[in-house]
Amino acid sequence: MRKKDILELKKRLKKDHCTFTKMCGCYVNGEKNIILNFRETFLNLEEDEYFKYLEIAKKVLSGTIGNNILELNFPPNENLENEKQISLMQLKKSQLKDDALLQDFYKSIIDSYDYTGNFLLLVFHDAYDVITKTTDNAKIDESEEVYEYILCAICPVSLSDPGLRYFEEEKKIKARIRDWVVDAPTLGFVFPAFINRGSDVNSIMYYTKNAKDPHPELMEKALGCSSRQTATIQKETFQAIIKDSISTDEKKAEKIFMEVQENLNTMIDEYNAIYDDTDGEPITLTQKDIQNLLIESGVPEEATTKIEKSYVENFGEDLPLAENLIDPKVLKANAQRKKEEQLAKQVEILQARLEQVKQEAVVDNETHLSTEVNDDNMVLEEASETDLEEAPTTNSEDNNLTPHYDVILQVKPEKIPKIKAQIIDGQKCIIIPIDEDEQATVNGLDDLI
Repeated sequence: MRKKDILELKKRLKKDHCTFTKMCGCYVNGEKNIILNFRETFLNLEEDEYFKYLEIAKKVLSGTIGNNILELNFPPNENLENEKQISLMQLKKSQLKDDALLQDFYKSIIDSYDYTGNFLLLVFHDAYDVITKTTDNAKIDESEEVYEYILCAICPVSLSDPGLRYFEEEKKIKARIRDWVVDAPTLGFVFPAFINRGSDVNSIMYYTKNAKDPHPELMEKALGCSSRQTATIQKETFQAIIKDSISTDEKKAEKIFMEVQENLNTMIDEYNAIYDDTDGEPITLTQKDIQNLLIESGVPEEATTKIEKSYVENFGEDLPLAENLIDPKVLKANAQRKKEEQLAKQVEILQARLEQVKQEAVVDNETHLSTEVNDDNMVLEEASETDLEEAPTTNSEDNNLTPHYDVILQVKPEKIPKIKAQIIDGQKCIIIPIDEDEQATVNGLDDLI
């Protein structure tokens, strides 16, 4: 079933293109009793009614394929389902002129439809001369085939909301009368399906407004087809299967499910890159695909086996399309989560580097101080060994012994190991310990110490 086939039918539902021959219907109350039957020649309807009914018919051809519009198939070799198919074929061929066939059809819908409340059941008949098209979609003015079909719409009928209105004759504002209003269809179908611009009597195009409640009982009991899940239901079922099978830890299950979603999306992108064809067959997610997907996503082996089993039990032979299981919100949340994790790692790396720099700075500072002390000791040793006896005892501007030093110390050799360099109030200082019985002089002045 292709989108362009549905659009081709829908485009015809306009004033100048519509070819509906008959429209029949019945109004059903909350007790499932028919309280009104009617049949109309569609082209003879008053203009307002004509467009209202046309809008209802167009709704049955709206929405997303796989979610709002499903392709239902008749199971082969089962007499009960074949009877339903035959009944629909007869109803179509009668062009809605056979009252007995119509009543049987109405009863089948009413008895199967799980709904409490009033509703309107409408059936349209149409015959469409399918114009031949060339490979470049140019139309040729000749009919390829006549596509004859019926379109059914089920519309809830509800009381209008209470309120006030202006009564012009009385010139008063009073409570308005609540009317029974026909709403847009919530369910419907087209038989036979219009596939590849032709009639497929083994399929039905089924419409549901609410993708979470497609009424499978109507598919099976009234239409005799195998029920199908919408993309929304498949997505929710898949998510429940993964999370329930992984762990009771909700956060852990959510994280793994995000990884599964990302890997599934990557698989679809890779497939589309290889088979770049908009009309190509979409990917069906088989049991083997699920197994590979789970392994790649890091799902434990025990959970993988459980998920595979649950997947087969829930979907059976009606395997979902891979794209139907993608949740854009989860992909977006996962991208945000990975971005935050990456930022957190970068912060950790920066903090580790900062700490390393601090430690290296401390080591460098200690090494520098140690080197300065050793250098000072070396100078002092040289001075003590070679110049101690020759050095002058007074301060003199003419002293040229070591002209490149601002401070010159003369100490006994045994004091040299005790001398230290230290930073005090940001100033580098030389510390010379002096015992109580020791004397010192600075530039010949005894009273400075």
